[in-house]
Amino acid sequence: MTDLSKMRDALLSGDANTVVSLTNAALAEGVSPSELVNKHMVPALDEAGSKFEANEIFVPELLLIARAMKAGLQIIRPLLAQSGAEPVGRVAIGTVKGDLHDIGKNLVASMLEGGGFEVIDLGVDVAPDKFLAAIKEKRVNLIALSALLTTTMPFIKAVIDALKEAGLRDQVKVMIGGAPVTQDFANEVGADGYSDNANGAVGLARRLVA
Repeated sequence: MTDLSKMRDALLSGDANTVVSLTNAALAEGVSPSELVNKHMVPALDEAGSKFEANEIFVPELLLIARAMKAGLQIIRPLLAQSGAEPVGRVAIGTVKGDLHDIGKNLVASMLEGGGFEVIDLGVDVAPDKFLAAIKEKRVNLIALSALLTTTMPFIKAVIDALKEAGLRDQVKVMIGGAPVTQDFANEVGADGYSDNANGAVGLARRLVA
């Protein structure tokens, strides 16, 4: 039998190849996809988040961990879909119009995916209408907006205003983040939540869709 205690170590060391090998071996032995995710992968991701908040690991390590998690999930996700398992939530994430920064957004997207969310990554320089389309077409119930420039922060409000105008604001939660973004700004524009780091974003997303 595959020793799935090694999954934690592989994830925390960012060893994507070992994560893939353990995932394939466990599935071949009949371990259910949901057990693999919920008992062995998500706890490791949560541990990584705690280490990040305690300054025991940093963004480069977190990126490697997220990449390793994603490698395992690429194998598992189709099997979960076949079994009818629903994701924790569906998130459309993007860097707002006029802003081309994507490292933070990519990290949050990977962490959300690892945390059991279905993630629709809209990329960078995303206009409000693309977020509206994702809500209508992908049954998104959470949108995550990133702005890394003070000059593009107004486009966060533009997205929220567009949701109101389209009559969709009550159907979706809005979380925001990025270097210049603050909780005060989130309150000002009417966002449902704010996080200043990727691990916090996952916890916030879970609370918002609960």
